[in-house]
Amino acid sequence: MSKSTAEFNLEERAQLFKALGHPARLLMLNLIQQKPRHGEELAAILNLKPATVSHHLGKLAEAGLLTSTKDQYYQIYSLVAGVLKKPLGEVIRLPQPSLKAEVQTDAYRQKVLNTFVKHGRVVRLPAQLKKLQVILELIVQEFEPEREYTEKEVNFTLLDFHEDVATLRRSLIEHNLMTRNRGIYRRLSG
Repeated sequence: MSKSTAEFNLEERAQLFKALGHPARLLMLNLIQQKPRHGEELAAILNLKPATVSHHLGKLAEAGLLTSTKDQYYQIYSLVAGVLKKPLGEVIRLPQPSLKAEVQTDAYRQKVLNTFVKHGRVVRLPAQLKKLQVILELIVQEFEPEREYTEKEVNFTLLDFHEDVATLRRSLIEHNLMTRNRGIYRRLSG
């Protein structure tokens, strides 16, 4: 079975982090960032054996962080142009070409909804705030943004979801999904 492009991309990125995961390599990158250097110079600065430095430089080069050029007897190592300028978020973000359109992008949300909502009703209110937030975000969709609702109208809508309308009303306000002012409720937009 051959590996997909996404799998190779994932492995390349993992190799990058493995290469950065050693203190000596980080020191070497800092020194090479100041100016291109050869292995023996790095060995003398870091008080390491040349073979150890060569091993670490090889890992950094394999990860695409360094390039080397021959200068008489020495391999001179330089940083790959722009390699350290990429934001971490960009480095770890993986393209997902293999994902089909029908795949749910928010599996956690769907799992919570499957657990706590049956036939459009909330079977029980989650104790965990993060899960309760998912349920409340579902419920608040029933209210039009910026429209004014009386408490009676809010209760009527909430009864479709769960009988504990007081807890739901209070939770919608506490989670900044709705506001209440003098008995008038509004769904916040966004």
